[in-house]
Amino acid sequence: MNPYMVAFITGLTTGGLSCLAVQGGLLASSIGNQFEQDMASSTTRGKHRSKKTAASSMHHAIPIILFLLAKLIAYTLLGFLLGALGSVLSLNSTVRAILLIAIGIFMIGNGLRILNVHPIFRYFIIEPPAFIKRYIRRKSKGETDFFTPIFLGALTIFIPCGVTQAMMAVALATGSPIQGAGIMFAFILGTSPVFFAVAYMATELGSKVEHGFMRFVAVVILIMGLFSIDSGLTLIGNPYSVSNLIQSRNAAPAPTLAPLASMDNSLTLAAKNNGYFPGTLYAKAGVPVRLNVVTNKTNSCSRAFVIPALGVETLLPGTGTVPISIPPQDAGTVLRFTCSMGMYTGQIVFNQ
Repeated sequence: MNPYMVAFITGLTTGGLSCLAVQGGLLASSIGNQFEQDMASSTTRGKHRSKKTAASSMHHAIPIILFLLAKLIAYTLLGFLLGALGSVLSLNSTVRAILLIAIGIFMIGNGLRILNVHPIFRYFIIEPPAFIKRYIRRKSKGETDFFTPIFLGALTIFIPCGVTQAMMAVALATGSPIQGAGIMFAFILGTSPVFFAVAYMATELGSKVEHGFMRFVAVVILIMGLFSIDSGLTLIGNPYSVSNLIQSRNAAPAPTLAPLASMDNSLTLAAKNNGYFPGTLYAKAGVPVRLNVVTNKTNSCSRAFVIPALGVETLLPGTGTVPISIPPQDAGTVLRFTCSMGMYTGQIVFNQ
């Protein structure tokens, strides 16, 4: 099958939902900003509301389209660079974790600003310079904010989901700038219908319950912000992230009679579409261990496998086995692993 068609179908099926889980907060922020402007304009004109027209529906759709268009252009350019440079142009797990935490803080501040918690949160809004705003107002009769959705859409390039990273590897393997750009264009284009459908339905519902919808958007942004911060903490191996605390609490007891690893000191971990199994592995302390990570038609974020403490970052094949060498660890050491976005987690506990 044509590789561009494969990329498009991947985006249309698994990629859309996977990326929405990671990048949905930025899209929600974009929608929330537009609704704030709509409500402010409505208050200025009075309480009169006209019947919904095709023009008003398009007004709600414009920020979403701008967000998706900026995202499409950004990733297409990335695909071009990947094909041209012939090297992985991606951020390491530490930088991604910092970005996730920073974006989470921004989203929380933005949500609190929408709820009018304190005047200080007015700074948590992305706006172009004043002279650009004046220019846009002069040139446009509408009141749609163009800058925010474009900026946030482009910002998604810094937090790619696991499926997107797999497509980036495909673009890299082409060795051609045009083909690399085509692969990323087709994939992001495939993810766009899911993003648009979810966001547009939300805005159409919101147009009927404006003030209540703004509170709902604020709560969603707050939750996504907390999730983003927790994912960042998980990605750097912080033991106190919510995900790691839950993982440790739900860990099965260490085996007592059975050996901690096989005779050749190897462990087997299944990377499935819904996470890593088993979630807790036990290994013998003081000796090298080989971790065999097995995939079978896996296409979720779990393919982007990270062990923060060891600096291990590898993109697993869709189907296959990848051996990872782990140096001797002290007894009591807990070695945590995660996907590249901190969504799926697990741990290796080393005992005597």
